This record gives sequence, structure tokens and C-alpha cells, in this order.
Amino acid sequence: MLSVDISKQVARGPAPFRLEAGFTLPPGTRNAVFFGPSGSGKTLTLQCIAGLLMPDSGRIAVGDAVFFDSREGVRLPARQRGVGYVPQDYALFPHLTVLQNVAYAHTGLFGRVVGGQERDEALAMLERFRIPQLGGRYPHELSGGQRQRAALARALNAAPRLLLMDEPFSALDVPLREALRREIRDLLGALAIPSIIITHDPADAEAFGDTRVVFEGGRASLA
Repeated sequence: MLSVDISKQVARGPAPFRLEAGFTLPPGTRNAVFFGPSGSGKTLTLQCIAGLLMPDSGRIAVGDAVFFDSREGVRLPARQRGVGYVPQDYALFPHLTVLQNVAYAHTGLFGRVVGGQERDEALAMLERFRIPQLGGRYPHELSGGQRQRAALARALNAAPRLLLMDEPFSALDVPLREALRREIRDLLGALAIPSIIITHDPADAEAFGDTRVVFEGGRASLA
């Protein structure tokens, strides 16, 4: 599913932080969990996989698709990787409605004009998350759970080959977290989309963690 062998140095406080992450998920892995203390390199690695950050050196590949290879000069832009990314703050575009946010992958740079097919596909994804009535609202009008559903709908509407989620349930109360955990796990299974999730919650790890990657001090290893 995923092979990562990268180095990345970033400024962090008085001393630079160096990420040296190397691991290959076992064949057949559908869902993986990144574990480790805050500041250990989990989010940096996720952003490098998504193409939001470029490593200093190394290689990232998903199956036969090479996203980054410093020796071969491969630096595939984020938009060409076919990866869905849901950051911890959801990162919905505040100037777009929920429907426009979900349709964004197919509507170009500005995203305000949603054509017939794009509209139908976005509405179908909102139906999957049971929020079609929110299509005309803006992100600031949504609750935390609604924002999360909208962000996941946007990521999945692009039909990604891989879904990356950074602490997706941490801001939700326990009953809603449990409901959404089941909902998303079942939906990913139905769509046959593998996922990687950063979490500190053992229940999240139990639901999504076929494989666990443990981070410590900028290094990663399979548990």
C-alpha cells in the first residue's frame, strides 16, 4: 500500500527538528494508524505523503505510483497524487458553501460555479454522510460534527486512492465520536479506500488500525 523512506528538517523553536521516517506497510493493509507523542513527526509525515510538504531527500510510493523520489527527481504535486487529506482543523474554505466545498475537486481554482454533474456527485456524497440539507450553508454555520462530515465528504468526493486523517475525532464528544467512527469505517470499506489516521485514542486505533506505525523523536517503525 505505502512505502516511505524520507528525511526532512524543519525549524522548530531554538533547535531544528529532523524527521527520519522509514517504513513499508504490509501487503493487504487497508487502514493504518500513526501513533506517538506530540511533536514526534506524525503530522509532518502525513503532510509529506499528501504533497503539502516536500522531503529533503528519500522516496514515497503508493503501490506503483511514485509520489516523491529525490534520486530520480520525482516531485509529484499534491493535486496529482490522488490523496484525500483531512487536517485536524478540517480546513474547509470559509467563502464556499458546503456543496461548493465538496465539489471543489472537480470545479477548478475558485470553486463557486458547480455544474450539473459536479452538483449531483457532491449531493450524492452529502447524502452518504446524511447532511444534504447543509449544502447551502457556510462552514461557520456548522457544528463540529457537521464540519467534520463536510470535510470527509470533500476528501472522498475526489475518489482518492488513499485517505489521510489527522486526529479526525479529537474535537468531538464521545457519543458523536463513536457514531462517526463506525460510519466512516463502514463507508471506507464500502468504497474500498485505504486510510491512514493519526490518533491518540485506543478506540480509534482498534477501529482503523490494521497496522500501527509508532513515532518517537522523528523516527518511525512498524509496531
